[in-house]
Amino acid sequence: MLHPLQLTNHAGQTAMKTSIPIRVYYEDTDSAGIVYYANYLRFIERGRTEFLRALGHDQNLLMKGGVAFAVRSVTAEYLKPAQLDDLLSVETAIAKLGRAQLTFAQRILRGGELLLDAKIRIACIDPAAGRPIRIPPPIHAQLAALTKDSQ
Repeated sequence: MLHPLQLTNHAGQTAMKTSIPIRVYYEDTDSAGIVYYANYLRFIERGRTEFLRALGHDQNLLMKGGVAFAVRSVTAEYLKPAQLDDLLSVETAIAKLGRAQLTFAQRILRGGELLLDAKIRIACIDPAAGRPIRIPPPIHAQLAALTKDSQ
């Protein structure tokens, strides 16, 4: 279940974030019963997809319209391991917005315990050409309105 567009207070500033639950299944774990490190990237990908969906953007329709978002870089701090059957929360917010790229701040928590803290830089591209393009003005304006108080 998505908890969309929650307003949260960070050091006196208001920012928009989404939070989605993720259950850890056997397929997500390694032989030690902890989540395999690459699967955290899958979890935060889902968080970014649901963030865009909460804003009314279907990635299939965006691609048909010549717009896609591709990961350019990832910085992740793995702080504590998640384990089989844990119920996690993936939080997603915009950390920085540019004309052709944006950076998401994402966290994975188990209850109130922080397991992963990540920054993901995303480039807006033309999926057919594979080249960077500007974020379409209506989407950029929507994102800018959500981030103006948190920058």
